[in-house]
Amino acid sequence: WLRGRFLARGSLTLGVGSTHLEFVVDPDEAPILAARLASFELPASWRLRRGRGVVTWKSTERIVAFLSRLGASSSVLEAESRLVTRQLHGHLNRVLNAETSNLSRSVAASHRQRQAIERLEAAGRLGGLPPLERDVAKLRLDQPEASLGELAEQLGVSRPRVQRALERIESAAVHEPGGLERPAPA
Repeated sequence: WLRGRFLARGSLTLGVGSTHLEFVVDPDEAPILAARLASFELPASWRLRRGRGVVTWKSTERIVAFLSRLGASSSVLEAESRLVTRQLHGHLNRVLNAETSNLSRSVAASHRQRQAIERLEAAGRLGGLPPLERDVAKLRLDQPEASLGELAEQLGVSRPRVQRALERIESAAVHEPGGLERPAPA
């Protein structure tokens, strides 16, 4: 019965961004069809559109369950393939956005740290810093692209110690008369 209703009155759209299945039926039949689908554990929404009853699913999972019940295995595979592709693209976009943001912050921090080190060096104050700060400063100048973890590994200390040393270097440069101006937090 469901297969016949779908073949006679149904349509399936497997779009790039969404999946949509609907039945366009007589207005009196829409609530009956929706109730029948709910009895098969496939609840659907229904409404009137231009004098016709429309029973709709927009959930890919429900559409796949419905198509599986009908025995439309090739359509199920296509819908699942599109769902997996969409989820993968979403995941990759989130990862790419996070990596881009992290990289931008790292580049800005490295630039700010190098400016502070160069300012202290120009003022002759770099040599007066504690040994760890001097070592971190030298390594940061030599390797501006290195992450804090990479700097820590090369110095044989923990990442938080490198981070604190760089913060102290920046603080020393900022608090020096005529030192670096730190941008206001966003």
